[in-house]
Amino acid sequence: MEIAEGLLPVFFALAVGYAAGKSRLISNTHVDGFNTLVMSIALPIALFTILAGSKRADVIEHGAVAGVVLLVMVVTYVGVFVLQRRIFKQATSAAAIQALTVAFPNTAAVGLPLADSVLGSTGQLAVAVSLAVGTITVSPATIAIIGRASGGAHRPSILRAILRALRSPVVIAPIAGIAWSLFGLPFPGLASSTLSEIGMLTAGLALFLTGLVLSSQKLKLTPNVAVSTIIGGVIRPLLAIAVVKLVGMPSTMAAETVLLLAVPSGFFGVLLALRSRIDPGLAGATLFYSTLLSIVTLSIVILLLPAL
Repeated sequence: MEIAEGLLPVFFALAVGYAAGKSRLISNTHVDGFNTLVMSIALPIALFTILAGSKRADVIEHGAVAGVVLLVMVVTYVGVFVLQRRIFKQATSAAAIQALTVAFPNTAAVGLPLADSVLGSTGQLAVAVSLAVGTITVSPATIAIIGRASGGAHRPSILRAILRALRSPVVIAPIAGIAWSLFGLPFPGLASSTLSEIGMLTAGLALFLTGLVLSSQKLKLTPNVAVSTIIGGVIRPLLAIAVVKLVGMPSTMAAETVLLLAVPSGFFGVLLALRSRIDPGLAGATLFYSTLLSIVTLSIVILLLPAL
């Protein structure tokens, strides 16, 4: 039941977006407005609302979750980036997009439904922490790499590229939310409900947009897509299990960490590719096939959670 609750909404939203694009009900080539709505408005608001509304003790406690998520994401990101450059001969920007797609799980869309049904009372906070880690680290790193790679003779310095990436709303919002909680500032229920009217749209909009983009692509299962799918769906969860066992993480937080690192590849790479005018076909196909694979892998992970 947990798998159905987590994945059925994902496939439905993807299918609606795909159908809307294929039928030409909505243009699948001019999607800048949708992209801006998700990445610069809805997702930042959602992250800030969850984090700012969380208890300081819970946020501090989830520092361990953030540490493991960061380690697994960075190792996966670097590994996939090197693989894309050395083996599959991808350009620097394309390699960075694919590394982000595989390393940054789809916690915004798949993690939230699973959090409610599997993780318990602190599940949404774990999702927000995982998203915050990705948006503060690997996401701006990817933006910086793309900026450097596409700058030509006038490309910015590494420091300037990173600082420019850190000015993005999707980076500022989780930092502000964490600071709000840690300083113990009040977060009235009225503020939460008001912001949630936009923030709650994030997962559905992002998946609809992804389906819309995929409708303009050929979803070929190439060797690159297959390898990327296996890394995201099998190797990343196994790495997460190994790390939580190695550090002796408490069972509840271990379950949160492993489950969130086991969800399929995320849509950040697809959306960033669109915004950067990079072909999203590889990232889109990886997202599609990794979501299919997660029907099996997530079922296995959920069965293993009590043993962590």
